[in-house]
Amino acid sequence: MSVPEAPAEPEARASRAPRAVYAVLVALYVLLFPYHPGLRSPNELCRLWQTRALVEYGTLDINRALKDFGYVGDLSVKDGKYYPSKAPLLSFAAVPVYAVLRAWSGGFLYAVREVPLVFFSRLILTVLPTLLLLWLVRRFLGSYLSPGVADAVTVTYGLGSLAFSYSLLFMSHQTTAVLLFSGFYALWRIARDEWRERGYLVAGACAGATVAAEYTGALGVLGLVLYAVLSVLWREEPPRARWVRLGQGAGLALVGALPFVVGLMLYHQAAFGHPLESGYKHLNDAAYQPWHLGGFLGIRYPDPRAFALSFFSPLRGLFALSPFLLLALPGVAVLRHEARARREMRAHLWLVVALLAGYTYFTSAFSYDSWGWTTGPRHLTGLVPFLLLPAGLLLERLRTSGHPALLGAAAALCTASIAFTGVATFVNYVPDDVSNVVLGLAVPLLRAGYLPPSVLNLLGIPNPVAGVLLLVLLLGLAGWVFVRLGLHGTERPGATPLIAGLAMLALLLGLQTATVKHHSGDQGAVRFLEKVWLVPPGRTLGF
Repeated sequence: MSVPEAPAEPEARASRAPRAVYAVLVALYVLLFPYHPGLRSPNELCRLWQTRALVEYGTLDINRALKDFGYVGDLSVKDGKYYPSKAPLLSFAAVPVYAVLRAWSGGFLYAVREVPLVFFSRLILTVLPTLLLLWLVRRFLGSYLSPGVADAVTVTYGLGSLAFSYSLLFMSHQTTAVLLFSGFYALWRIARDEWRERGYLVAGACAGATVAAEYTGALGVLGLVLYAVLSVLWREEPPRARWVRLGQGAGLALVGALPFVVGLMLYHQAAFGHPLESGYKHLNDAAYQPWHLGGFLGIRYPDPRAFALSFFSPLRGLFALSPFLLLALPGVAVLRHEARARREMRAHLWLVVALLAGYTYFTSAFSYDSWGWTTGPRHLTGLVPFLLLPAGLLLERLRTSGHPALLGAAAALCTASIAFTGVATFVNYVPDDVSNVVLGLAVPLLRAGYLPPSVLNLLGIPNPVAGVLLLVLLLGLAGWVFVRLGLHGTERPGATPLIAGLAMLALLLGLQTATVKHHSGDQGAVRFLEKVWLVPPGRTLGF
């Protein structure tokens, strides 16, 4: 039996509650500002120092920026000139932000301070694009799922996955997810004959920008290419028409991608002496070089340790922080069943399988130790939005097939994801020697009053009061997701979903408790972060 397309719900109930929920979600994204200058966040600041260099000195290298604004990490060096080791898109994208802040603040060299620079760069270039992505995700899911499930899955993705963590950091991982899904969305609309072929220009531009933002995003681009080809070849058209369409689409996509690809190659030529040579071949820190040697750009044969830790480690395992993504694994079988009945779902099935296999191989074959001081396995961020439909289809199947206990347990996985990832994101800088990010780091900091900096602090509300308000909003949405999935939209749910959900939450909390050690690594990390915390208890924030 196929999952019905977006079953109707009472209009008043289906519209008013989600509006308030999405307003709270947007507020959490806009208000939260987990940043601590004392950490000298290398992944973020190396990009922004290049932004400073571009505006202040008109140079790609950041030698003068390092001298004028202080040393940062994650650098490459070529012929005595220093550059960020990262792909350059975000550095260039932040130039207008920096220029406006500089003009507004007086127009002199030191006019733009670090904290407002990081805040507005995140807000404009990582937070707002993710909010747009959530809108696209909801529209996409709404074509296959009921409104209740589509809303709950969208909110869970927004607050219970790596999307939340990396939207609140000036890094390229969530940028990659935004660009990949936006490119897929364009291809999906074309495949449904809702967009004209000009949409391939959008898909191509997103693909090119993805590689310019993060080199490993090329893995996701290959998945999009597979989806584009299959969605054309499986159309109900004469073979000649399909090949003509495929050729036109490839040409338009290439035109869309070309400015970003050529720009990236010109950057490599200017900085590192060859259009295909990135900064990872010229790392300034010799200790990082082994991670990128051997195999293809450091990708070797799979390592069981890297696989296990990337997915299940209590420190930064994908499923440990976002257990709702486990639903996508059996959800692939539901998607396969749907693909038999709907031609348009076949290409999507292959896309999900290809991305899941490709990203799993990548995270298993690359050095796990290179993730470093982050929330979750950061290079898997681009995979996550493509797991939402399989997870949603499974939830829909559980709602319609009369399995209230399984539905309650599945809803609890979504609730736990928001709680676990949410409190981890409140910290968002995770030392490597912590045993468990939730109970070993985030909860001790929260208990001590070290809640995240936020716009509320700028308005004069000190921590921990401001942070507690945001924590209440986060946990409130976690509870709403459980109610929306487990208790609403099902006939006579009774107490079974609630009991099963509480049992699942108890199991997940038990696993968290069993894996936290409270050893010297946990205690040292807590003490260190307390020393560098931007807004400690009783303090407010000023730019």
